[in-house]
Amino acid sequence: MERLPGQLPLFAGLWRGRDRPPAAVPALPTGLPELDAVLPHGGWPLGALTEILIDREGIGELRLVMPALARLSTEGRWLAWISPPYIPYAPALVKHGIDISRVMLVRPKADSDHGWAVEQALRAGTCGAVLAWPRSGDNRRLRRLQLAAEAGRCWGLLFRPLSCARQASPAALRLRLEMNSDALCVTLLKCRGGWPRQPISLVLPVTT
Repeated sequence: MERLPGQLPLFAGLWRGRDRPPAAVPALPTGLPELDAVLPHGGWPLGALTEILIDREGIGELRLVMPALARLSTEGRWLAWISPPYIPYAPALVKHGIDISRVMLVRPKADSDHGWAVEQALRAGTCGAVLAWPRSGDNRRLRRLQLAAEAGRCWGLLFRPLSCARQASPAALRLRLEMNSDALCVTLLKCRGGWPRQPISLVLPVTT
């Protein structure tokens, strides 16, 4: 094809604005319309890692993901909780709509066993979601977990300290959570297929 002066050369595989956009990534609705609206594919990315970065536990990080977990629990796949800081309270899970017969609690003793357990659960193909609280993790380890999530078509959820925001990560989505009065402030630090947006404030539903 002849190129006019001043035009950029065209390369195979280069996406141009007037072309049809790349295929959408499978996503799981969050159950929160305000959050779905700012996520690139309209929900939590499946077959990938999501990092949730918090300055302290119990600010709403679990309530944020409960609607999606409830939906996954009805699909016959496991929800694996690996080394949570507290034992999940079954009555609260039921109130959020989670089928607790699909909840699996794993507590490895050694740090090395923890990383292995997370990777195997992500890769198995039998888990809809794997929730993990890593004790440590460099970029190489996180890359292995990302590849395992892709292989198992699993939603990997890593809850990490806010200080980890300075570290590079292969996760498809990274969120920073902070409490602001009665609302949860959510900042998109990284989102594959999109661009970081302005923080949004969410008032999460409370079950009684």
